[in-house]
Amino acid sequence: MAGAGWRTLLALGLVCGIGLLPWLTHTDPAYTVLKARSAEREPTPEVLADIRQQLGIDGGPLHVLAGWLGGLVRGDAGQSWISGADVLPEVTRALGASLLLMGVALLVAVLTAGVICLRTLRLGARRRLGGRRGGGSGSAVLASLPEFLVASVLATVVGVQLGWLPALGWYGPQWTVLPALALGLPAGAVLGRLLDDLLPGAFGEPWALAAAARGLTGRSIARQAVRRCVPALLPNLGLFVVGLTGGAVAVEQVFDIPGLGRTTLQAALAQDLPVLQAGTLALVLLAALATGATRLAARLLTGPALRDGALSSLHRPAPPAGRLLPLVYGAVLVAVVAFGLVRDPLALDTGQRLRAPSAEHPFGTDALGRDLLARVGHGALDTLLLAAAISAAALLVGVLLGLVPRVSAPLVDTLNAVPPVLVALLVTAVAGSGAATPALAVGAVAWAPLAAHTSALLRQERATLHITASKGLGAGPVHLLRHELLPAVVPPVLRHALLRLPGVALALASLGFLGLGAQPPSPEWGLLLAENQPYAERAPWAVLAPAAVLALLGALAVSAAGGLRRPVRRRPSPVVDGGDGVERRSVTATEKEPAGVR
Repeated sequence: MAGAGWRTLLALGLVCGIGLLPWLTHTDPAYTVLKARSAEREPTPEVLADIRQQLGIDGGPLHVLAGWLGGLVRGDAGQSWISGADVLPEVTRALGASLLLMGVALLVAVLTAGVICLRTLRLGARRRLGGRRGGGSGSAVLASLPEFLVASVLATVVGVQLGWLPALGWYGPQWTVLPALALGLPAGAVLGRLLDDLLPGAFGEPWALAAAARGLTGRSIARQAVRRCVPALLPNLGLFVVGLTGGAVAVEQVFDIPGLGRTTLQAALAQDLPVLQAGTLALVLLAALATGATRLAARLLTGPALRDGALSSLHRPAPPAGRLLPLVYGAVLVAVVAFGLVRDPLALDTGQRLRAPSAEHPFGTDALGRDLLARVGHGALDTLLLAAAISAAALLVGVLLGLVPRVSAPLVDTLNAVPPVLVALLVTAVAGSGAATPALAVGAVAWAPLAAHTSALLRQERATLHITASKGLGAGPVHLLRHELLPAVVPPVLRHALLRLPGVALALASLGFLGLGAQPPSPEWGLLLAENQPYAERAPWAVLAPAAVLALLGALAVSAAGGLRRPVRRRPSPVVDGGDGVERRSVTATEKEPAGVR
């Protein structure tokens, strides 16, 4: 009950904050509505007062909020301030389009994750995993591609040039394919990497060895291994469900889809408060449903083992991955940045517009004749350092809040219901526009997936046999947290944070693409993609250059994360007092055999 009350309070606070957005921006809502309705009409005090009376906002923001909440009780979400139409049918249509797109995109994501994990599943089913850990470079590149760039390429190549599928509009199921691919491929790459990280531990558990000894088929063992790992990923899957519904603003813009994310963004920009509040409330309710469904599914999949403390740890010591790939990727990235820093990113040469890569301009030039290598190199200072700082802060906050799921779970559910673009608008309204605005907006939501991951892993780790044995031998909560839980939970969450490092850079890039981030002539990578995206068909190198560096960053992050594992070593267990004066040694996860079937 306390958790439900905390969630309700947060949801009401969010909706009220959204309702105050027109006044937080220090602009008169009546003036904005007048310009949207009739740009030629003079905004005299009398005209503005008349509009305030028509909209019912002459009583101030609190009066507006009270009236809107009272209307909801009667099933009335009000009328649009811009069009005058009822809000509820408009938001319902937008939600239906977004749910259909989300469903198809989620199917694409699941299939993509399956392809990424296919090799691990095959080797595990044949008992040939050993200490194998996937490199993940291909999935890292896929996860690092900006959704709006994938959408633009698919629309241009598949939709326009080849004519295989429709590229614009929303008129039937076939119009969902290209936007679903643009959304589902990067999301599936992230889910696939997280699942692939857990599978070796599942194949090394006693049940897998017993199943193989009894002659069960490799396909059955692989299916049960996936089922064993899925509960730890379900919270993040719920976050993806809501994110694919309300956070697909850039993709909906590219494909001209009347989805809920785009509708909410347009309402926020036009200060159409009733539509904005109804859209945000729909996302909050969807987040609550997704959270409840994932928790129920996790309990059904785990069964009584979670309650009885009969699970095995999926995060056992394992040999670290090779160190050559991270060094190679890092060296290439450093070389690109270094060669770009010695060039002038602002030098204009209109005679060299959209030139192909050459010895003089290795990455080519943009629409103003500026050297792309120089702009990529100088933009790295802003993009990489900012993304790294946000990721580090998100990791710290996510782990700390993930340790107290009663506090963090409602926060995660509420924050995930708000598209990052809308968060950026709220931050701009409160803190004003500036270079720090995108960082604050992205940082406000970047910790949520890490906190959800931490809570899910912690819940399963507490139900493992070695924790039960340690408790029976007298280990206290502090000892368990320090020596058992954190060493098992932090490494996979740290790898998750590194996997999301390119995603943080992409979030900054998406804000730049939508005009809410860096402004010209800044060489920030998101702005580079936005500036050159109209020329993608004529000069593809203009967008491929920053996209390739983002992909390189993703490959570096994932390959470096592969080495962040607890080493295989044996050490004396700490002595604990069982309470009867007899000293005993607790059972620690570091004394277990490495994950993987030998």
